[in-house]
Amino acid sequence: MANEDQQAVERLQQVYAKMKEEVGRVIVGQDEVVEQTLMAIFCRGHALLVGVPGLAKTLLISTLSQALELSFKRVQFTPDLMPADITGTDVLEVNPETGHRGFRFVHGPLFANMVLADEINRTPPKTQAALLEAMQEHHVTVGEHTLDLPKPFFVLATQNPIEQEGTYPLPEAQLDRFLFNIVVDYPTADDEREIIRRVTSPSDTTVTPSLNAEEIIRLQAVVKRVPVGDHVIDFAARLARATRPKSDEAPEFVKEMVSWGAGPRAGISLISAAKAHAVLRGRFHATTADVAAVAKPVLRHRVITTFNAEAAGITSDEIIRRLVETLAPKSDIVL
Repeated sequence: MANEDQQAVERLQQVYAKMKEEVGRVIVGQDEVVEQTLMAIFCRGHALLVGVPGLAKTLLISTLSQALELSFKRVQFTPDLMPADITGTDVLEVNPETGHRGFRFVHGPLFANMVLADEINRTPPKTQAALLEAMQEHHVTVGEHTLDLPKPFFVLATQNPIEQEGTYPLPEAQLDRFLFNIVVDYPTADDEREIIRRVTSPSDTTVTPSLNAEEIIRLQAVVKRVPVGDHVIDFAARLARATRPKSDEAPEFVKEMVSWGAGPRAGISLISAAKAHAVLRGRFHATTADVAAVAKPVLRHRVITTFNAEAAGITSDEIIRRLVETLAPKSDIVL
C-alpha cells in the first residue's frame, strides 16, 4: 500500500474515533450498528436495518449523515407510493410572461447522498424495483431520460420484523443487493435509562461533521486498494459455498437446515466488508479474522433456513456461527 493510502487509513482511524464520539452525543449505545453502517458506506454498499419500532434507526441515520456532512432524505414507504414519488417526475410549467409551456424535471428524494427508505417492505414491487435500479446503477430512469444520482450514494433501508401484515416482503434477489443486514437490538438496561434521561431533558445537541463527500469518495478508493491474501479470498469463497445445501462443500447441518444459500455476490461482499473492517482498525491488510467478523451481517439475509430449522428455532445467524467455527482458523473465530 502506498504512503498516501497509509496516511489515509491512519486519518480514518482518528476520524472514526471522533465520529463515534459525535454520534454518541445523540445516540446512546448501538456502537456495532454504527460501525457496520460506516463499513457499508466505505464499501460503496447499501444496508438493511432490521429492528422493532422505537430503536432510533431513523435518528441514527440522520445523525450519521450530519457527521459525514452528506445530504439526507427520508422516504416513508407506504402501499400507495409510486416510483415517480421517489425518482421525481416531469411537471408542466407555463412562463407567465411569454406563455411558453414546457416540461421541467422535479427531482425526487432519491437525489441525495444518503437515503433512508423507511419500512421498505410496505411499498409494492413496482416502487421497490425503482429503488433497486437506483441502488445498483446509481441512476434513475424517468421516461426517456436517465439521470445520474449524487456521489457518494447510499440507501439505508429499515424493516420491522414483527409486523408483516399487508407488507410486500423483499424477494431474495433484491435482498442480495444489500451489502449488510444489520440487526438493531434493544438497548442494555444502562443505555435505556440514559435514553430516557436524555429524551425527557432539554437538549440542543449539534453534531460536528468529521468527513465530507469528497473525503468519503477518496477513502472508498483506499478501502478498495487494501491488499488481501489468496488464503483470505479462499476462506471467503469456502464460507459462501458452504452455505449452499446442494454443494459438496456444505456440512451436513447446512444440508439439513438451509433451503437456499448465498450466491457469488456474498463472497465479494465478505472481502469488501473485511477490507473496511481492517481499515477502521488502522490496519493496511485484511485477514481471515476480518472475514469472520463480518460474516453474520453479510450472510444472514442470504441464507434461507428450512421450515424444520425455523420450527426448531435455528436462525441463519446460528448457522453462520457454526460455519465460521467449522471453517475458520481457531484463532480467527468471532462468535
